[in-house]
Order: sequence, then structure tokens, then C-alpha cells
Amino acid sequence: MSGNGQSGGASSGLSVLLIDDNASIAESIALAVRLAGHRIDAATGPEEALSRLAGARYDVILLDMNYAPGRTDGAEGLALLTRILSDDPAAAVVVITAHSGVRIAVAAMRAGARDFIMKPWRNADLLARIASAATPRALPATVSAASSAPLEPARLLGDSAAIGRLRALIRRIGPTGAGVVVTGPGGSGRGLTAAALHAASPHAALALPAIDLRDDMAWDGIDAHAPALLLRHPDRLGEVAQGRLLARIGPGTRCIAIADSAGAIAPALARRIATVEIAVPPLAARDGDALLLARHFARQAAARHARPVPAFTMAAEARILSGPWADEVRGLAVAVERAVLLGDGDTIDAALLAPVSVAPVAEPAARFDLDGNERAVIEAALREHHHNVSHAATALGLSRGALYRRMARHGL
Repeated sequence: MSGNGQSGGASSGLSVLLIDDNASIAESIALAVRLAGHRIDAATGPEEALSRLAGARYDVILLDMNYAPGRTDGAEGLALLTRILSDDPAAAVVVITAHSGVRIAVAAMRAGARDFIMKPWRNADLLARIASAATPRALPATVSAASSAPLEPARLLGDSAAIGRLRALIRRIGPTGAGVVVTGPGGSGRGLTAAALHAASPHAALALPAIDLRDDMAWDGIDAHAPALLLRHPDRLGEVAQGRLLARIGPGTRCIAIADSAGAIAPALARRIATVEIAVPPLAARDGDALLLARHFARQAAARHARPVPAFTMAAEARILSGPWADEVRGLAVAVERAVLLGDGDTIDAALLAPVSVAPVAEPAARFDLDGNERAVIEAALREHHHNVSHAATALGLSRGALYRRMARHGL
């Protein structure tokens, strides 16, 4: 799907996300949008909406302002609007309000919505507002239209206090030119955090070149004139290599680094690329986020593999929340996708979240059966010597009498 604010116009078809919990309204809007030649996805509430926005960019977002039964104050919609624009300031949001909701519409416009439409609406008005909202906004003077391109979404899912603090840091530091080193456990979302920092920067419309410094060939991608670079694992370089890296970075380049330990970066290089350290919290420190993430991963996996979106049983939810998950969020994603693939119904139980293990085939235990082995040897000697006991006894190194006694013991 095309990036927000960067679509070519209605003639090529826009991508639209509708967020509304009223099934009949959603169906009516979806029909009108599709008949106009656009593509539309629907979400019934904030959690599903943020899940969809984490996996795709939309040219226009149609946002209803109330979801919980009996709510009419628009607070839920305003909170979701703020969250959407915090993650993507260029998002084109059109809010949908009741005819009496002028105050809510005004508040939404002040919060950053592109437009609003009142219920009931005329389809022609709705489609006109969608087309108008999708019109590209002016790009910063430092970014040319030719160099801009739709980038992947950079949304950090979660409602915990820990992830809230992380988002606040991104909002504060992202728009600056300061070098940032992102630390935290592998699989916790360091790459997504780096992408979110770039998305909040003045260079957000430009791709962020990623350089894995462990790969010697990747060093050729370090452009001294690049406005921004993503440097992976500078902390794993030796002192000489870190000095060489410092010499390669241009004076106007904003660096975002991903490292296991900021302390392993030499002071001279740290002053250049790690003015601020942002530590991504482990999943265990993100109260309740694991379940929200698991539902997001289930939706993604179901769409990817053409399966129905499953629900988690209470036992599965307890397992998800109790952790721990090897490889953090990334490990949880793998476990949920595996459960979607292995499940044969519309629910996922705790057992499906366990790693699949194939029991190794046990090697047969060594048999130290002296009697059985002796009988087999005697039988073989007798066959070889055509049951001539004297010859068989000689071959076995026994006297004729000793062989007879052993034959008697084995019933031969």
C-alpha cells in the first residue's frame, strides 16, 4: 500500500483504513469506497486499528470517535487520533462524528485531523473528503519530491508505562540531529525503535541506510554525505575499527546505532554517534503488552497464511502473560505464528504455544546377554562343522566334554 500523503490520487485507487465498531455503518462506507475504485480495510476498535497500522500504511484513515457502549464524548477517538499522529505525523485522518458532535470535530482538527464528516453523510461528500485528505502535504525544503519514498510503518505497539516512556523519548529525541544508540535485549524491538526515531526526524521521507558493521562488505555503504545512517553493532568493533568508523562518518550525518552495550563504544565514537542512549524495555517489563502483541501477531499470521483469525483461550492468555519468551517479542511472534499454523480451529490453547519437539528415536539398549550370545556362537560353530561336535569343540577352544555340557545347558 502506498504511504500516507504520498499517493498518486484517486485515479490509481487509494488505500483506506476505516475504524468503526458499527457493522452496518462500516459495511455502508466500505461499499461506497470500493465502488469508487479504492481499497479499504476495517478495524472495529483502537487495538485492531493500531495492529493494522503496524503492518501497513494507508493513504487515508477514517476514524469514528466513540467505541464503548454509551460513550458520546469522543475521548476514545481523540486518544486514538493522538496515538496515530504520534507514530506518524503525516497520517491523513478524517474523523467521523454525529451531527451533534461539532465540538468533537473541532477538537480533532486542532489535534491534527485533516478533515471531518458528520453522520449521516452523502457518499459524494465522503469520497470528496477522502480524496482531499489524501492530497500530499508539502515536503520539507531539505527533501525533494523525487527522493521521497513510502517507508515501512514504524509503530511500537503496547499500552504499558514502559512503552509509553519509550514513545515519549522518541518524540523528544527523534526530531533532533543527536546521535542515538538503542540498546536492550535482542528481539525486544530495537530495530523498530530505530525506525521510529528516523520517522520522527526531518529526514523521515528518505530511506534509512542500514549498515551491519560486522560485515566488512557493508562498510562500502557508508556514505559520508548521507543525512542519516543506521549503524548496527558498533560495540562489537575493536578500538582500531571504531576509529576507522568515526573517520568515515560525514559531519552532517545523523547516526542511529543499535548495540548490546553502549559502554563498549569508545568515548570518541560515542560522542559522535551516541549522545543519547535509549534502552528498549524487555517484554517482562511491559505489563500486559504481551497479550496485545500476541493478538497482533495472530492477525498478521492469519492474513499471511489465509487462516481465520483465532482467539486465545484463558489458558493461552495466562501462558502469554506469564512468559518468559526466548528472543523476547520476536520469539513471541514466532510462537503465535506457529500456533496459527498448527491449530485446527478458531482458538489457540496454551499447548499450541509450546515449542514443537520431535522425540528422538531411542537407540536400542546394548544387550549384554551372555547366555544368549553363547548359545548363538555354539549354534554357529555346529552349523559350520556340520554338527561334528569334536570339530566344533576344537574351533571353540573347548574340550569335547565341555562343549557337550554347554549344549545340554542351552537345550541343544
